[in-house]
Amino acid sequence: MAAGSSIIRFTGNANSQILGNNLPLFDILEIEKTGGAQLLLQRGINIRTAINFSSGPLNLNGNIIFLTTNATLNGESSASYITGTSGYVEGSMILSSPVSQNPGNLGAVISSSQNLGLVIVRRGHQSQTNAGGNGNSILRYYDISSANNSGLNATLRFNYLDAELNGLAENSLVLWKSTGNGQWTNEGFTSRDNGLNYVEKTGIASFSRWTLSSVNNALPVVFVFFNTHCENGIVSITWKTAQEMKTNFFNIERSQDGRNWVSIGTMPAAGNSNTERTYKFNDNAPLTNGLYRIAQHDLDGSKQYSVIVRSSCDVKENMILWPNPAQSTAWLSLTTNAGSPVLVKLYDSKGTLVYMQRVTLTTGNNQVAIPLNRLPNGTYEVVTDFMNGTIKTLRLIKN
Repeated sequence: MAAGSSIIRFTGNANSQILGNNLPLFDILEIEKTGGAQLLLQRGINIRTAINFSSGPLNLNGNIIFLTTNATLNGESSASYITGTSGYVEGSMILSSPVSQNPGNLGAVISSSQNLGLVIVRRGHQSQTNAGGNGNSILRYYDISSANNSGLNATLRFNYLDAELNGLAENSLVLWKSTGNGQWTNEGFTSRDNGLNYVEKTGIASFSRWTLSSVNNALPVVFVFFNTHCENGIVSITWKTAQEMKTNFFNIERSQDGRNWVSIGTMPAAGNSNTERTYKFNDNAPLTNGLYRIAQHDLDGSKQYSVIVRSSCDVKENMILWPNPAQSTAWLSLTTNAGSPVLVKLYDSKGTLVYMQRVTLTTGNNQVAIPLNRLPNGTYEVVTDFMNGTIKTLRLIKN
């Protein structure tokens, strides 16, 4: 359904809904709800020109708003804005040496001396937590992907609304970055302005998921890298931590089936560290097609786990997708004899690109997380585009 070149205005003091079986295309959508009423999406929508906010919220309700190339959000304020505990709004733009470019006017303002190519910005409004479900953020995050996503030396100005602070003090907000699986690193800030409602960071090398939280919040999970590499019949296990707080020791655990785990070694942890630390352990008698994970034990008796990595010295893995079918996250296992970058893309059944990330592989077995929790159930194609021109495809089912 296409609304044509027209303005569709939602007014009044009662809730309104957008629903139907077909994907509607609106030219200009205007929100003028009063008395606490809202516009509630019951399905995804496309916007050709703009969404204009005057009063009252637009609740995503788990759905997706796609902004066409020139479409923008206009007039958002703490009295009238997009909200919703799931779903997102997406805009895109081709950026070549951008200066303060704001795709879709979503509030992620990007500058860089590099040619970024196609940049996709998704804005969601969920409080972010770590892999253990701890911590919180403001009620806004950005998933930013670009065709060129390394060595960017970029600047990101993260805009927000007072209504999204989620109990956090503005003068404590810093930028946090996640590359998947609930792992967060504190990126700090270069400048911030409580009056203009933004936090800015310069010198950003690559984009992924970003949010705002306080310095001492519990967002970070220590594991930022996990790799296995087989050489001469020995599996070498390497992991890195970005920071550690009151850590005691690490257990290296192995499994054949992913359910029953056995500790094959223990290593002391740093205790407290604000710098990146690297750990290495060798499994001298590896299983065929075995699974590995690291259990971090803290001084207070709590523990958390790394992602699971599959490795074998008898089976030469190339590209494996698991679990499949998947629900919230699928893991792409890629094995390489030499480090190289790869572009991982996810297409839906209509051939629409719905997710993309650039990953730098290291020698051995690499695990790449593909988030699915914001995508509808269905069949997808996972495409890996290697720098040497090799393209591989696997089918993925989300249920």
